[in-house]
Amino acid sequence: MTPAPHAPSETPQDLPADLHPDLHRLVACEYCDALYERTALAPGERAACLRCGGPLYRESSRAYHRLLPLVVTALILFLISNAFPIVEMDLKGVRTQTTLIGAVQALFADQMAPVALLVFATTILFPLSEMLMMGYLLVPMARRQMPPGFDRIVRGIRQTRPWGMIEVFMIGVLVTLVKLSTMAQVLPGVALWSFGALVVVLAAMLSFDPRDLWHYLEPPGADEVPPRDEAHRP
Repeated sequence: MTPAPHAPSETPQDLPADLHPDLHRLVACEYCDALYERTALAPGERAACLRCGGPLYRESSRAYHRLLPLVVTALILFLISNAFPIVEMDLKGVRTQTTLIGAVQALFADQMAPVALLVFATTILFPLSEMLMMGYLLVPMARRQMPPGFDRIVRGIRQTRPWGMIEVFMIGVLVTLVKLSTMAQVLPGVALWSFGALVVVLAAMLSFDPRDLWHYLEPPGADEVPPRDEAHRP
């Protein structure tokens, strides 16, 4: 069940001077640059911009508690996916198999360096970087400690996230397997199933906005204020 959107309280420009919030309580709409003051949300609620209707932030405490186990699971699946063969083919008694790294090396050997670099970056480098950065932040945060370079790591996660394309790679592999099945016997490897599970886990991770990590180092409700005007709720 999708909760109804929840709008935050009025912008600081509309507040009396003595009620202006601290800067860390402010949130700007990514779509129209309207500035709002964060308000407390009930579990599952989302805040929406009054001007354009764009999403501002959501109450994600439940997602946060699941985030570290998801990151650990994703790292394990990622290692399995790269350590075992993706697929094995039997063509007239000749069997061949390859891993993801092996596919990248084969592209380099075939003088397709730009494609090899693209595959390596989008399926190995960027996804692994995001998982390691998330783990770097979440492990000390579980002890209520701020890791060094917190702000730079959060920005790094947001910058690398759009470049992780494991799900695109999976679609390409499945399409290729369907085409090759008419010419050879195709045997899915352990890594193929692991990649499938990894896509699901990463989808759950990507539903969490890394910017929300800022608010879990503060005491509960420290950066939020109760809504002042119920009329602002749609």
